[in-house]
Amino acid sequence: MAETTKKNDVKWKLLSAVLAAALIAVSLAWAFTSTGKDKTAAPEAAAEGRTGETAVAEAETAQPTDAAAQKRKLIIDTDTGGDDAVALIIAAKDPNVDILGVTVSEGNVSLEQAVRNALMTLETAGSDAPVYAGAETSFSGRPREVFSVYGKDGMGDQDLIHPTRKAVSKNAVDFILETVKANPGEVEIVALGPVTNLALALAREPETMRLVKRCWSMGTAGFGHGNASPVAEFNVYHDAEAYQAFADSGMPITALGFDLMNEDVCFSKEELDALAEKSDLAAFVAKAFSGLVAFNLAGRGTAEADVPDGALMAAALWDGYILETQACHPVVITDDSEAYGQVILYKQGFGYDSGVTFDSYNFNVITKTASGMFKEKLTALLAG
Repeated sequence: MAETTKKNDVKWKLLSAVLAAALIAVSLAWAFTSTGKDKTAAPEAAAEGRTGETAVAEAETAQPTDAAAQKRKLIIDTDTGGDDAVALIIAAKDPNVDILGVTVSEGNVSLEQAVRNALMTLETAGSDAPVYAGAETSFSGRPREVFSVYGKDGMGDQDLIHPTRKAVSKNAVDFILETVKANPGEVEIVALGPVTNLALALAREPETMRLVKRCWSMGTAGFGHGNASPVAEFNVYHDAEAYQAFADSGMPITALGFDLMNEDVCFSKEELDALAEKSDLAAFVAKAFSGLVAFNLAGRGTAEADVPDGALMAAALWDGYILETQACHPVVITDDSEAYGQVILYKQGFGYDSGVTFDSYNFNVITKTASGMFKEKLTALLAG
């Protein structure tokens, strides 16, 4: 009887050991998988060009938040012409973006028209993001002459603009400051036009604007020629004093210059005509560019439309679109001269003969983008 009991004890001990080993194996397997050490996981990361280790690090540092909290929070500042409309559509159609608000200033067209253009574009793109009217004079208070290459209404004069919504009554500058304070270190501002609204916000509460995560600017001629003058890009030229305050603010800024307006971000009339056949949204964009096509044909002899503001939004939102940047210190020329609106870009690390150096190089200029990516992705986006 004692012998039998001993045998049973041995059997139970063996069985217990086997069960314990199995339990440990299962636990290890679960831990192995949950920490992402299995590099066959995360196919989405591989598709985006990220390594398994990168995906692991992101997964391990991510906090359990809801989908809305994980979206990028944008304020889009615009003077809504045709290329601004493309930028608004890119952002509105991005599932990873929360457009907190669209702030508007006079620039391509009058403030009232720019507000209507923004409202109509958002409505056409299926977005109900709020719109706020802002500056209708320059930063210094001087009236500015409105000049639009997109037609009188800034959208090709094609009778496109019939918004059913109205702008929020709150001023754009008030909205910017309140929103940045409510979301410190989280808000990115995409500046598509003259930066008058941002300069006014900086003048009122510079400490609040230092809470902005990053600013993206379609501004300067980059390292090439301008379009408003041989040395100045339109958005800066329209209010150089505002751009000076913006560039000197110390905020982290990434800028796309007019020098990158090459064939990769230009649509010929034939391409726009083909685009218009793909969807109502695509037709809206193609018609909005008809004024610019006519302007470029008359002034440059080429029937085409470049899309600088759309390219800036692509740079801000599309992984892999920016290939190279150059850290710079910007000096904005505000003298009443032929150089008004020029932005002189001192490259970090470059040994100038004058020996000039600066304490900050917070102005990052995009110098190279992915060839062909803009047209391909934008066409697919508009085709729906």
